[in-house]
Amino acid sequence: MKKLPIEEEMGRTLLEAGLMMGTAESCTGGSIASRITSVAGSSAYFKGGIVSYCNEVKHNVLGVSQDDLERFGAVSEPVVRQMARGAMRVLGCDCAVATSGIAGPGGGTPTKPVGTVWMAAAYKERTVAVCHHFNGNSRGENIRLSVEAALRMLLDLLREERIGEPKP
Repeated sequence: MKKLPIEEEMGRTLLEAGLMMGTAESCTGGSIASRITSVAGSSAYFKGGIVSYCNEVKHNVLGVSQDDLERFGAVSEPVVRQMARGAMRVLGCDCAVATSGIAGPGGGTPTKPVGTVWMAAAYKERTVAVCHHFNGNSRGENIRLSVEAALRMLLDLLREERIGEPKP
């Protein structure tokens, strides 16, 4: 059996469960939303996305704590967790994924080099977060890897919650 692209697998899972998803993206710049909406019929399970490229939008729209932005920086676990929860709240969706990172080629630091991407997935009361260190050969490759990992993370969270699994 041919494996579905992640965006189709996500869509099928959300549709079968009757769930709506949303995104809060920084370093991926809307690429997750674009990937989801590339599938015909995605309006049945995709509410929308917020590209929160600057901290002002993270704070004012998504409700990310200004203290956390200053203390930990935009590329951090507390910030992406709040971004995902904020997307669920603002968009009125059942689940969401968030990304914040350094796609490159510039912008890296010794503690947060190019390719560092924090991502979070949220569903119901659960929010999971992970930091990836991608070594893509380009900005585009780091973004592509981030999109794939973020969608996989949300899909895994939904499956852990028994969404989209065959009924016994």
